[in-house]
Amino acid sequence: MPYVVRNAEGQIESLHRQASEAATEFLEDRHPDVVGFLGADEDGQSFSRLDADFVRVVEDLIDVLLAKNILNVTDLPAEAQTKLFARKGFREKVSKNSLRLFDSNFGDVI
Repeated sequence: MPYVVRNAEGQIESLHRQASEAATEFLEDRHPDVVGFLGADEDGQSFSRLDADFVRVVEDLIDVLLAKNILNVTDLPAEAQTKLFARKGFREKVSKNSLRLFDSNFGDVI
């Protein structure tokens, strides 16, 4: 997909969806130069993947704080509660191993 512009050292300076006078070289999405330019390490793990993993850690931390009654769901801002319940609902559909905040007889939360 990307057409690239390279500098004098041969490193990618920019990616483009379409060819232009400056961007004539086409590379595959998974080409090592493209992956490196987008901020992935040598294993192909991008910063956004690390962010997603960290969000999971934060969510698990919230679970522990709730389970130990150190934090109440109502202590969180309404927007945070909405996002947390949305993620919980999705994770519960995907995995039966996640912490359930409410008894199944409680009904719909949102």
